[in-house]
Amino acid sequence: EKAVALPLQIFTCFTANQHAACNIHEVTAERSTLLHVAAAQGHCDLIAELCRRDSNLLSAANSTGDTPLHCVARAGHTGAILAIARFARDSVEEDRLREILRGKNSAGDTALHLAARHGHGEAASELVAIAPAMASELNGSGMSPLYLAVMSRSVAAVRAVLSCGDASAAGPDSQNALHAAVLQNPEMVSLLLQWREELATQLDSSQSTPLHYASSDGDCSVIQEILKHTPPSATQLQDSDGLSALHVAALMGHTTAVRLLLKFSPASADIRDNHGRTFLHVAAMRGHVSVISYAIKNRMLMHILNEQDNEGNTPLHLAVIAGEYKVISKLLYSGKVQNHIMNYAGHTPYDLAEKSTGFYTMVRIILKLYVSGAQFRPQRQDHIVKWNGQDIIKWQATTSKYLAIVSTLVATIAFSATFNMPGSYGSDGKANLNGDRLYHAFVVLDTVAVTTSVVATILLLYGRIAQSHRSWPSFIIAMHSLWLSLICMLLAFFISIIAVMDKNNSIRIAPTRVMYHGLYILMMMLTKATMPGSVKGILMFLIGGRLEQERRAKRRIRRQYPLIVVYIFNIIVFAVVTIMALTAIDVIGNLRY
Repeated sequence: EKAVALPLQIFTCFTANQHAACNIHEVTAERSTLLHVAAAQGHCDLIAELCRRDSNLLSAANSTGDTPLHCVARAGHTGAILAIARFARDSVEEDRLREILRGKNSAGDTALHLAARHGHGEAASELVAIAPAMASELNGSGMSPLYLAVMSRSVAAVRAVLSCGDASAAGPDSQNALHAAVLQNPEMVSLLLQWREELATQLDSSQSTPLHYASSDGDCSVIQEILKHTPPSATQLQDSDGLSALHVAALMGHTTAVRLLLKFSPASADIRDNHGRTFLHVAAMRGHVSVISYAIKNRMLMHILNEQDNEGNTPLHLAVIAGEYKVISKLLYSGKVQNHIMNYAGHTPYDLAEKSTGFYTMVRIILKLYVSGAQFRPQRQDHIVKWNGQDIIKWQATTSKYLAIVSTLVATIAFSATFNMPGSYGSDGKANLNGDRLYHAFVVLDTVAVTTSVVATILLLYGRIAQSHRSWPSFIIAMHSLWLSLICMLLAFFISIIAVMDKNNSIRIAPTRVMYHGLYILMMMLTKATMPGSVKGILMFLIGGRLEQERRAKRRIRRQYPLIVVYIFNIIVFAVVTIMALTAIDVIGNLRY
């Protein structure tokens, strides 16, 4: 506020003809003169008066190296820019004039840099007209005014700088303005390419072209604009990692961009990166199913579906290592991918399944490969190393602790329910509903809930103490016991409600439907989260194996991954128990209707 009020006080002093009482050489704490402050506020009359009294103020620099022209450019006051430029031309010699107009602050910024950075189009236009050479200057960070204008998202500022034919487009890390524009504004892209087409093929410090940047963003309008001004060979330029624009688009999952680039340059499909990978390899690694699907449907791309990289890995190998189940399913379902190819280490996709991201993902992948008829590499069976499952053992240890708490709570609730029978007790101490079949069902279910929850608690505590592979059977039994206790407690609660309601009460249907649909939704969610594949695939694995190849594969899986067979069997048991519970709810709900 003091800095703003100061020029107003001085101007009042001048207009009152009290010149002797005014000191025009006062400075602020940042060493800014009155002319700096007046310029920043756009006070043209005060600027004129100060310049007339002392022209040396035009070249005075504050603590950051800013001259009054820097201040007015940062604020974007066009009239004040013209005033300073006019007085500089009229009152200083040629050498000082160049210093004032093209001078740089401590950051290396000219006045045009500041106007461009803040998106002041009109101010930038006036500065280019006053000193065109500023458009080719770079600041201390190696950035040109044009690059800064692009970053400000001001099309007017970009147009102003482009009016100078000798403008520099340089940016940091060897980028040019087009590298930045493709991520900012399509109109800027068009302006820059019309101004200088060669920007489209210039490389940054990582050897990336603006087309690489545009492909990473996936804006097809920008990509099309660049392709209009470049030859087909531009799409084949590779960065320091060997990635082409097509690789980058596939890496990010931009299927439309992939289609556009291949249409413009079909030959780019065969470009390989430094690891010998095509765009399909990188799409498979990142799990971009839409790109994989497009490649499968395109007959011109069939030859790369089974291409091997420098390590002999096909897209299927890489998808298995990355644990991308959807990509694996899409590749195998197409029938165009060979699932028995070995990489240069002698591994088939089947052999690499144990390297996938987690146990559940590994189970799904192995089951999918089994259904598709994939093969393991030839190996002596006594040399097979059984999967150690360290991650699943850690999960078991952590889960057991929390499940033990849950099972204890279930046992406590189920036990306390015996003292709160539905219908209460009579004067003889017996339950009023004694003899009612719903009451008998409640007693049985509550007893089962107590028993199974206690069993689950004991087994989980044993597993925590044992901390070995032998604790797995007890953990699995505990899981089923706990789930059964929860189901029984739920059914007991439901029966207790039905038992005390009048059989003609229409409200009885409400708890039946709520309980049924709630359990059904829960079962569907848990099934979807834990089911390792389709029902058909699971059944084929459990009861299939008519062909010799299938029997060999199943034996190999049982030897190397014994937990997988156990897991699949227990998922079936879980589904059966839940379906029985759903059936019981439906039957009980209609028992007295």
